Amino acid sequence: MNSDRQPLYMKIQDHFKQLILKGELKENDKIPSEKELMEQFDVSRITVANALIQLAKDGWIYRIPGRGSFVSGHIDKRLLSQAAARPEFGTGSWSSSDSERQVSTKVIGLIMPVLVDYFALRLIHGINRVIGDSPYRLQIVQTFNSIEREKEAIADFIEKGAAGLIIFPSDAETYNEDILALKLNGYPFVLVDRYFQGVETNVVHSDGFLGGKLAVDYLWSLGHRDIAICSDSPLSTITVEDRINGYLEELKNKKAMINPALILTDFTVDYDGVDTRHPLYRFVKNRMATAYITLNGRLGLHIHAICRQIGLRVPEDVSILTFDDPSPELEQFGFFSHISQSEHEMGEKAARILLDLLESPLAQEPKYHKIVLEPVLVKRRSTGPAPAQ
Repeated sequence: MNSDRQPLYMKIQDHFKQLILKGELKENDKIPSEKELMEQFDVSRITVANALIQLAKDGWIYRIPGRGSFVSGHIDKRLLSQAAARPEFGTGSWSSSDSERQVSTKVIGLIMPVLVDYFALRLIHGINRVIGDSPYRLQIVQTFNSIEREKEAIADFIEKGAAGLIIFPSDAETYNEDILALKLNGYPFVLVDRYFQGVETNVVHSDGFLGGKLAVDYLWSLGHRDIAICSDSPLSTITVEDRINGYLEELKNKKAMINPALILTDFTVDYDGVDTRHPLYRFVKNRMATAYITLNGRLGLHIHAICRQIGLRVPEDVSILTFDDPSPELEQFGFFSHISQSEHEMGEKAARILLDLLESPLAQEPKYHKIVLEPVLVKRRSTGPAPAQ
């Protein structure tokens, strides 16, 4: 696995670790601001925040609210000498030279489609809470929602001797047969967020069906009747299906007519800006719905940006309720009402299952753990009463 696949936030971590190790950054020296780092590395704010949070968690820096980040004054000298001798220390991925050698069997691999939002960040932190107290260390690979990259990542981890895997499967119409092969071969792994219908595996996910019902019930109680549900993935994954089925079931419970035009799933989104030619833009502009349920937080931010450009007020003109909180936990109060999937807990439970698999004797008959977390409705400022007709 070459270094080109190393997540950007890890590259930022490596950059500052090397500066500290070389003495170019000394005790109590100030780290550049998040805005400066965004410009320097040409990355998003969440990428910078992820890097700084992890550096602080690992003891390389400390953070003072309102003042910034500074080099820690109590980094263990022996730790530094080890890291200087091993450039890959603590980076969470293999350097290019690692292709010539096996990694330690004390490595746990995390395979994720993308690392672009706070859902991923909170999931990783949950995993690290458990693994941090174990002899294992976490290494992360992004697949960019490609089944082929997912297969390659699985093969690379196995070839390099990883002890086990936590896998967030890519969006796909069919199962990745390499994941099913892991089960047949008795390789320890846990799925998170998505499960394979009809296939028994270790999995931790949120109840998407209940989440869809909660979202509709809440918006209905605010007087909304034209409630759209939106996904930026045209693929009908089990996660998308569960949430839409919950949406449909709750509308039936309300004795409402089902309007297929309000189920917006047949599109993708370019998140680099607002495209006035995009069908979603035209849908919002034409006031086709008074409330939107988005199946991820990033899409909720995008619809909010469309509303701002059109001149629609949130929540006075349009309400937005997202699955997952698109706001960082560093903020005292978030803006978006959302369905929380308890990502921290999801990561913790997945890590505990995997550690149990690794540390317990192999049973004659494998017992699979399926943990379904109950979603939680979090009411904030992006939702309000339906506008008067």
